[in-house]
Amino acid sequence: MFDPTTFPEPTLHPVNGVELEVFEAGEQNAGNPVVLCHGWPEHAFSWRHQVPALVEAGYHVIVPNQRGYGNSSRPADVNAYGLDELSGDLVALLDHYGYERATFIGHDWGASVVWGLTLLHPDRVSKLIALSVPYQVRTEKPWVAFIEDLLGSDNYFVHFNRHPGVADAVLDANTARFLRNLFRKNEPPAEPRPGNAMIHRALAETPLGEPVMSDRELAVLVAAFETSGFTGGINWYRNVDRNWHRLAGVDPIIRQPALMIYGERDGVARSDVLEAFVPNVDVLDLDCGHWIQQEMPEETNRAILDWLAQQDAR
Repeated sequence: MFDPTTFPEPTLHPVNGVELEVFEAGEQNAGNPVVLCHGWPEHAFSWRHQVPALVEAGYHVIVPNQRGYGNSSRPADVNAYGLDELSGDLVALLDHYGYERATFIGHDWGASVVWGLTLLHPDRVSKLIALSVPYQVRTEKPWVAFIEDLLGSDNYFVHFNRHPGVADAVLDANTARFLRNLFRKNEPPAEPRPGNAMIHRALAETPLGEPVMSDRELAVLVAAFETSGFTGGINWYRNVDRNWHRLAGVDPIIRQPALMIYGERDGVARSDVLEAFVPNVDVLDLDCGHWIQQEMPEETNRAILDWLAQQDAR
């Protein structure tokens, strides 16, 4: 079983007007950087299985808690969590380490940020790997309204925007239960219920599916969110329409080599136009749910390292 005490010790770095809590390993591999970007509601610790494998393969691994998470800054201004700010943090982090470019790997919201970073700062990204969340094509109407039309006003994505503060308070008051219920393997589909699905998870007495992590590992996440709360991470959702406006006029084609890893049992929708917007993409499916790198760590590591080796050999 993975021992949380072996995860690298963090350092706070002032970048882009905030402080980021960064976990770094493989400094001896300087010159070959990989930046790992977590999702919601996660933490740098979600990459605990990938860090040693990447270091052993010769990479300098940089794992930030992005703004709003862990001991990184949590600005009060909702507008501080847009794509400009989040991608700016990553660019500034590269500058801090003296790197012009890096390979970026993101899961869930971290994948969305990496896609956006590549659009806004293509010269800073050499390769990218996305887990779970594919490239999101800019829709005809802003994303919140688009999702509301598609999935209804009860969808948690919409609820976070239409009812600010409501879900935050429920999740903060039920942190351990919420995270215990959320991080499950191949969760069986539940009967549709009205209301925010994340609030339902925070209040549910009995979790569905097998746990993704041990109690000791889960305790790391619980302690982090009991300190930080959930609002910072949820504020990423509250900026999606700002991001939609920001990307107007931006070249939508991503030309860097990319790997898209889907979980076959993941509830996140696949993209049927991925290759049109990311022409140099390879696609891989793993037999797991949403928490790909935690559910199938060895398979994920093999997929990442094999693909990176193929790219480096070209």
